[in-house]
Amino acid sequence: MASLGFNRLISLLCLSPIVGFGGTLMGEFISRTTLHNPYANIPAQCYIETGGGTQNACMFCHTNAPARAHLGNNNPQAGLSTVTGNLQTTYSFAPVTQQTIAATINPWENTLYPERLEAAYQKSANRFDESTMLEYLKHDNWSDAYAKRGGKMGWDNGQDSSPWRLFPDLSPSDLPAKEDGFVRTQSKERAIFGDMTGWRAINFMPYGIFTPMSGSVSGIYIRLPKTFMQDEKGAWSEAIYAQNLDLLERVITDRLEANDPQTYYGKAHDVEVHRGIYPLYTEFAHPLHYVDLRAKGTRATRVKEIRYMVKTKMFYPGEAVEKDEDAPIYLNEKQGWINNGAGWLLAGFIEDAKGNLRPQKAEELMQCIGCHSDNYGFEPSAFTSGSSNTIDSTWAFPRKFPEKLGWAEMDYLAYTLKEGKATSNRGDPLNRKTQQGEFGYFLKHVVGANLYGVMPASMEAFLMETITKAHGFSDDWRALDLQHPETLVSQQRLHVKLMGECVDRKAYLTPEGFIQPSLLYPTEREALNGAIGYRKVVATQRFTLGKDVFAKTPFTFRYFRNAKEAYTHLDGRPYQIGEIITDRPVEKEAILTEGAGITETLIDEKDALYDGEYLPLLNDPLVYVKALK
Repeated sequence: MASLGFNRLISLLCLSPIVGFGGTLMGEFISRTTLHNPYANIPAQCYIETGGGTQNACMFCHTNAPARAHLGNNNPQAGLSTVTGNLQTTYSFAPVTQQTIAATINPWENTLYPERLEAAYQKSANRFDESTMLEYLKHDNWSDAYAKRGGKMGWDNGQDSSPWRLFPDLSPSDLPAKEDGFVRTQSKERAIFGDMTGWRAINFMPYGIFTPMSGSVSGIYIRLPKTFMQDEKGAWSEAIYAQNLDLLERVITDRLEANDPQTYYGKAHDVEVHRGIYPLYTEFAHPLHYVDLRAKGTRATRVKEIRYMVKTKMFYPGEAVEKDEDAPIYLNEKQGWINNGAGWLLAGFIEDAKGNLRPQKAEELMQCIGCHSDNYGFEPSAFTSGSSNTIDSTWAFPRKFPEKLGWAEMDYLAYTLKEGKATSNRGDPLNRKTQQGEFGYFLKHVVGANLYGVMPASMEAFLMETITKAHGFSDDWRALDLQHPETLVSQQRLHVKLMGECVDRKAYLTPEGFIQPSLLYPTEREALNGAIGYRKVVATQRFTLGKDVFAKTPFTFRYFRNAKEAYTHLDGRPYQIGEIITDRPVEKEAILTEGAGITETLIDEKDALYDGEYLPLLNDPLVYVKALK
């Protein structure tokens, strides 16, 4: 601990203060050992079993492609880095020597043991009437929080002592965005010029993280600094701003052409264009909504969280980098932000027990770094983590629908509710690299609705009705029989085969070529039950124990391995068939990798389910998978 104190002192002396419009943002370095869960950056999905290699949700986070291409990422995680290894094939959870517990212990109690959440909820003073849940979803809890931000307009409202300092300067009263995606306002206080707030909505191709099936849906908004909105003489120009945003789209989605400028337009002409990199002080606002099938895009009025990112230091993936899992975290809990170690400040606001938004605490903020981070080369080193499938620490913008379709409110594939039935009105766009439908590719590899590798009853019912010998498939789709674990892997292999047939035969599309709604949207009862379950996390404020809640422990968290592929508990005790997986063994002999996980996922690099080069970019111009006539 003495060396940690010295390193912290040196880091504080070296770190430049982060200057916003209202003054200096200064944080402090804290050791992750001070957190209840020092591995909050590792999400619950990373602990699932992959069914003897018959499910591969790992590839959608752990890949080499963006890093290999130097496209806003230098954190390869599918074997290209000898330090990180291959996170598709091994539950490695790299060791951190100063920690007292192993990262292979699953800390996400709410997800692993939903009955414990229920018990805590029953003891809570914040129990609620479940019959009023639909009204709860209609309540606007965003506006009250926005009113607390106060101060100046901009990315930093200037209230040094306020935890609302970095609440995004985006008012729900100005939403939805107009047809061109720009968020306009009637308020002079919120307008940068004319009626423009500077924010623009992004419509992107979703997959199994925030989807109606997962119980959470997004709105995504981007804003660039004022100089990007001005012409050469400093006059406000909507046309220049649109040009700069379109250029940035090509920068992030890797569509720059030889005749594209080397710098941005207008007054931002001195800002260089860097492939895969956002300019300094780019902002993202991310309201995360409950699912309400009665609402446009399934986005309920009530938000679960308001998330915010602002880029305060440039990040170049080609520079010499350092990945230090033992580095302290740089944050300011009082001001409500955390440094992601790759140039961005992250802030988040989540529901309190009564449903009002509150600033997130350090451990809650650290969860954000698990997805939004990278390896950085500047000094001093701060904790980094992150996925290898982000571009400059972001997910949504790289997956943006090209051009006009993507400059719009997030609509979850043009969702509508017709005569009480959820309907999709958009097809499956081709992935640029695989030239397969992005959604179909997800179904083939995950063989489920989400990154947990499970599916709701309504989705399984659709598959059972659709995938039958009578319809020309090689076999009938049957629900997994967990009572016969000796045949479970063979059952899952059959699922892989049948899901592949379903996608290849275009049975996952409607006759119009749209994605089947049963694969995208839950039933009203499933959506409501999901919202009720999550609200129990809200009522108990157990966010650090997991935000994803299921009616029962997902089967992908249970042990079904045969003797040949067996592993034990961390303390050497053997697992029993069907037992909930709470931990996995670690390396105890090797010096350099002591404490790292050693269990194989059984995903075979030679298998069709493996993809170490997945790149989350859509074809341009946009091409949809054609339905079979």
